[in-house]
Amino acid sequence: MPKILVIGSSGQLASELKQLQNQFSDYQFLFTSQIDLDISDKKSVESVFKSFMPNYLINCAAYTAVDKAESEQTRAFDINEKGVHNLASLSKEHSCYLIHISTDFVFDGKKSSLYKEDDQTNPLSVYGLSKLKGEEAILVSGCDYTIIRTSWLYSSFGNNFVKTMMRLGAEKESLNVVADQIGSPTYCADLAQFILSQLENLSLHKNNIYHYSNEGVASWYDFAYEIMHMSELKCRVNPIPTSDYPTPAARPSFSVMDKMKIKHDFKINIPHWKESLAKCIHLLRP
Repeated sequence: MPKILVIGSSGQLASELKQLQNQFSDYQFLFTSQIDLDISDKKSVESVFKSFMPNYLINCAAYTAVDKAESEQTRAFDINEKGVHNLASLSKEHSCYLIHISTDFVFDGKKSSLYKEDDQTNPLSVYGLSKLKGEEAILVSGCDYTIIRTSWLYSSFGNNFVKTMMRLGAEKESLNVVADQIGSPTYCADLAQFILSQLENLSLHKNNIYHYSNEGVASWYDFAYEIMHMSELKCRVNPIPTSDYPTPAARPSFSVMDKMKIKHDFKINIPHWKESLAKCIHLLRP
């Protein structure tokens, strides 16, 4: 029975993977959280490899506090670069296939057409740079890997934009939301289903970077508006420019990713973001 080690088990994506494990009973799973395992400590990671001997490693662990990373640079790089270097080098040593989750924040958002996997990277933030350095650590490690860049993750688990908007929408009459940052929301349940259903096919297309998000394009304003509408909340959403909502970390203004490569290689259809949002809100509504 092939073994899957999932790192970062308290996060949204790993929680969705955990939810699906009974559907994939041909695999043996081990989920570890940040409390169980500090990936920046190579000896700790090595002990897990030696005791569990995984065939696949799905790395969902990341430092994702985008604004906080500007002042916690060491911590961000410890997890997103050094930790990933440890996972990649041990995956190589133990012949384990690494599936790593990365981000649209590796791009600067200055393009006006869809971002392809081989487009020039140029992160604007410490978070984006630390994630790019993690990708680079995998590329030079010699391990077999798949890197999946995704964007705007949400789920019925954890803290995310959808839950925040639903909470604020129930409390407030109106909200101001940025309308000039454009991307694609991604429902973690869809990404989790893709990863587990295509696990064995990934090695047929090994050592590749792929883009995965839900179909369609939205601003944060569009996303918030649809959340209110689907949740039947009366809160009015007002569009504002990024300049009216300054943050410590700069965000790419346009980070819509081209998904033709992943759809071609794996013969998959990806749901539209509104379709998936409706499913998530159905789970979240009382």
